[in-house]
Amino acid sequence: MHIVFLNTFERPAEGGQITSAQLSICEREGVWSVLWVEGEEQPAVLFEGTSWEEMIVAFRHGIAVRMGEGFTPVIDGMLEEKRGGAGSLLSMLQCYGELHANAELFEALREWRRTRAGQDRKSAYLIATNRMLWMISAYVPQTPEELLQIPGWGESKHNAYGEEVLEVTGKASRTTGFPLQWVADELDPAAFRQWLYKQKENKYKNDMVRQHQKKKILHFVMEGGSLEQLQTELELPRREVMDRIEQLETEGYDFEPLIDRELSDMPDEERELIWKAFQQTGDRYLKPVLQQVYGAEGVKDRQADVLYERLRLVRLRYRKNSKREIS
Repeated sequence: MHIVFLNTFERPAEGGQITSAQLSICEREGVWSVLWVEGEEQPAVLFEGTSWEEMIVAFRHGIAVRMGEGFTPVIDGMLEEKRGGAGSLLSMLQCYGELHANAELFEALREWRRTRAGQDRKSAYLIATNRMLWMISAYVPQTPEELLQIPGWGESKHNAYGEEVLEVTGKASRTTGFPLQWVADELDPAAFRQWLYKQKENKYKNDMVRQHQKKKILHFVMEGGSLEQLQTELELPRREVMDRIEQLETEGYDFEPLIDRELSDMPDEERELIWKAFQQTGDRYLKPVLQQVYGAEGVKDRQADVLYERLRLVRLRYRKNSKREIS
């Protein structure tokens, strides 16, 4: 086995002692391994496989977890951390918001979001993320000018939901004020550092999940699987499965066999109408295509989500054909 990379980590222990550990990347006959060895313990295998891309994600995830546990690498910078600048203040505001969220106000904001999402027929996160609600509950803005200082709360959200949010926050008290530059002095450095490592850990964990999903999607497509089978296997909403497929298509993967299977019952006339609509209206937005091809009555007769899925499948083929014509 060849050691491709090796870094030593240290963590203070009781009695002034230092706990030492090593993280390494090894390779043997095309198989990559990421190993963690702490003291005299047996190596913990964090990854083993042939994919360089998956190995790097697992490697970075392992670093984030161990640094969150208090280990410091001798060679730093492996997580591509950004230091200083406005980005640091943004992270501090987010961290403080999560650590000092007002639980009662947060629940009130969640209830408002749930109600509004139902009225607008939108996913709740499109109205406001949990992180945004944590910050609002921690800083408790009372005026439009203060609410606009919450990171991520821009003019469009403010115009749509500002009055409603301020009505909720107006019922709560606060002990801090605006502007929020004071957070940089009040936030505990150790807690902030721990929070940053946790964000890295979650990011790389999500990357690992996406890599695993990617392998499943490609395997099922190659084996003749359907969207319904993929939805069951991945335990994801069907719309998210299509999102992943569209993303993989932009990376160069071929989904023609899947498109053929899913659209096998589509009449040629319907296919031609969709293709023509893409040529006339473009392929960025599907709603104009839906209206042009099916009309209001056609959408009523058939579920809109089913029609949108069919349009997305045809769009995959349309975009691939357009790229072929350009090249």
